Amino acid sequence: MTTVTLDTTPGASRRASSPRVLSVAGTDPTGGAGIQADLKSIAAFGGYGMAAVTALVAQNTRGVREVHVPPTAFLAAQLRAVSDDVEIDAVKIGMLGSTDVVATVDAWLADVRPPLVVLDPVMVATSGDRLLDADADAEAAVRALCHRADLVTPNLPELAVLVDEPVATTWQAAVAQAQSLAAAAGTTVLLKGGHLDGQQSPDAIVDGTNVHAVPGRRVDTRHTHGTGCSLSSAMATLGAHGLSWPDALDRAKRWLTGALEHAEALHVGRGNGPIDHLHELRPHVRLVHRQLDRSWSTERWDATASTRADVDACAFVRGLASGDLDRDAFDWYLGQDLLYLREYARVLARAAALAPTVEEQRFWAAASVSCLVEEAALHQSHVDPTGLEPAASTLAYTDHLHAASTAGSYAVLVAAILPCFVLYTDIGARWRGTFAPEHPYADWLTAYGDEAFAASSAEAASIVDAAAQTASARTRSAMAAAYDRSMTLELAFFEAPLMR
Repeated sequence: MTTVTLDTTPGASRRASSPRVLSVAGTDPTGGAGIQADLKSIAAFGGYGMAAVTALVAQNTRGVREVHVPPTAFLAAQLRAVSDDVEIDAVKIGMLGSTDVVATVDAWLADVRPPLVVLDPVMVATSGDRLLDADADAEAAVRALCHRADLVTPNLPELAVLVDEPVATTWQAAVAQAQSLAAAAGTTVLLKGGHLDGQQSPDAIVDGTNVHAVPGRRVDTRHTHGTGCSLSSAMATLGAHGLSWPDALDRAKRWLTGALEHAEALHVGRGNGPIDHLHELRPHVRLVHRQLDRSWSTERWDATASTRADVDACAFVRGLASGDLDRDAFDWYLGQDLLYLREYARVLARAAALAPTVEEQRFWAAASVSCLVEEAALHQSHVDPTGLEPAASTLAYTDHLHAASTAGSYAVLVAAILPCFVLYTDIGARWRGTFAPEHPYADWLTAYGDEAFAASSAEAASIVDAAAQTASARTRSAMAAAYDRSMTLELAFFEAPLMR
C-alpha cells in the first residue's frame, strides 16, 4: 500500500500526523454515502474524522425515500461545537439541500476560515434522486459557495449546473467547463470523467489553464454508491496531509479504483452498492481465531491433499525415489521438463512485469533466470533438446500458465505459478537424505531437495498470500481454480512418462 509522505521538519504543522477533517453533509443509514462514507475515507488515509449533519436522509442502495432537514440553528450549533473546541485542518462539504443551509455553512466558513475547504456540490444522488432544492436560488447559493472552496469536486451534471451550460459529452468540453468554473470562482476544480462514455474514466485537476490529467480505466461494476462523497473526502484528507492537489488526485484515484474493484465483495444492498473504502487496510487486520487466520496458500495446499496423495502414489514418482524407474521413461520426462521450463521461465518473466512492487519484480525475474539456468545445467546434460516436441500433458500445463499470464490478473497468475514451487519443495524435503550417492537419479533428487529452492518456494507462497489478501472474492475464487488446475496438471505431468 502506498503511504503518504509527511513533512517532519521542525515547525511542520501538527496536522501532518493525523489531520482533523470535518465532514458537513447528509446521512446514509446504509453507510455507503454522505457522512458515513466521508468518515471511512478520512480514516482510510489516516485522518481523524468529524461530522456535522445537514440532513437526515432515509436512503439505501436503491434510492432516496425521505429527507428530513433539521433547523439550521441546530446545524450552526453543531459547527460551533466543533470549531470552538477542535483545531480543524480541513473541511469537506457535501449535501446541503437548501438555500438556508448553504447560507448557514457560508456564514460559519466566513467566521472560522478553516485552512482547507473541499466542496462536493451534491445536487443529485447516484440513484438519480434530487438532493438540492430544484430552484435557481439554491443553485446560485452553491455557485457562490464555490468561492469559499480551495477545491470543488463536481460530477459532469453538477459542473454543467455550476457554469449554466448543457452537460458536457466530451472530455475536451468538460475541461473547458472546469476551466470556466475555476476562473469564475477563483478556485481549483477536480474534474471527474466518470459520466463520459467509453472504457476510460479520466479525472483532472484544473487550475486556470493548468490541467493535470490522471488517466484511468473504467471499472465494470454497478457498485458506485457514494463514489463522489468518498473521493472528495479523500482529497480533503490528503490535502490536509500536505499533498498538492495533483499529487492527492494521483493517490486518491489509485485508491478509488481499488475500492470499486472490491465493491462487489462487500455484499451490501441489492441496488447500486457502496465502494470498499478500507480495501487497502483490510489485509493488515489479523483475526484472532486461528482457523480464520490461516494463509491462503496453506488453505489451497490442504484443499489439494487428494491430488498430492495421487502424486505420491504415482508409479513414476515411486520409481524415481526407489531408483527402479525405467531410464527411457526418465529421459523422456527430462525432455518434456526441459520444454516445460522454457515456457515456465516466460511465465515467471510475465509475473515480474505485472508485479506491484519492486521486490516482487526482482523475485520473479530472478526465478525466471534460475529456471533457464537449471534447464541448461541439469536438463541439457541429460537430454539432447534437438527435435523435442511437447507432449499433450506438457502443452496442457503450459497453455494453462500462459492463459493465466495473459488474463490480466497478477493474483491469478501467481496462484497458477505456485504449485510448481511448493509441490517440488515438499517432495524434495521428504526425499532429502533417503538415497545413497550411487542412486541412479541422485543428481535429480538432490535438485528437488535444494534448500535454496525451498526458501524461494516459501517466498513465492508469501507473495501469493499477499495478493490473495488484497483480492476480491471473485479474484480469490479464480486464484483457487488456477492453483487447483496447476496441481492437477502436475499430477498429469508425472503420470505421462509411463502412459505413452
